[in-house]
Parts: sequence; structure tokens; C-alpha cells
Amino acid sequence: MTTERATAASNTPASFKRTELQRLPSPVPGWEIVQSLAEIPEGIASGRHSHPGPEVGYIVQGDVVMEFDDRPTLALHAGDPFLIPPGIIHNARNAGTVTTKMLSTYVVDDTQPLATVYG
Repeated sequence: MTTERATAASNTPASFKRTELQRLPSPVPGWEIVQSLAEIPEGIASGRHSHPGPEVGYIVQGDVVMEFDDRPTLALHAGDPFLIPPGIIHNARNAGTVTTKMLSTYVVDDTQPLATVYG
């Protein structure tokens, strides 16, 4: 299961959206590199999820609170980088007044889904 959710129509409430920009084989067999742009509208969160490899990210626009099940919350702002280790459950919550945009690169096992969602 992945966290890919997009707005279906203009009258649909805004939601978290992840757009895959590129997917390439890693130099390590069995792994791939995926780059995506996440957009989180004001008042919205990504939902609790994890990835099967590290997430290396950068806040392009806006402010986000990165909540974790097992570590302190991070407050991130435009221009801030971040790293989330493999398997760590997290939730990115827009904490500002504009749509937050995050550029993320993942190095993941190519047999696993990019994201696993937790209820």
C-alpha cells in the first residue's frame, strides 16, 4: 500500500500528493533510487507511513512538522534538509500557511512498495 493520493476534481478537498519524478536502478543490484515531490496543503498531513530504505529530503516551500513514533518531532522550514532512516514511521504535517513542497529521494529495495501506510 502506498500513500499516493491526489485531488480528483476541483471540488474535492485538498489532500497529500506525491508525484514521482524519476525512478532509476541503483548501482547496488536489487535496489532502486526514486525521487519525488510531495505537496501537503495547509492543514493536511501525509499520514503515518514508512519507507523500506532511507529518505533524504529537502523542504522546497513551506513549513512542516515531522512527527515520529519513536523520536522527537522535527520542525522543518523552507531550505531545511532532512534524513529519515529505513522503516521509521513518520507523519509530515503542514505547519504553515502555504502548500508545503518537499523533494525526497529514496534508496529502496525494488521488491518493496515505496511507502507502507499505518492507520
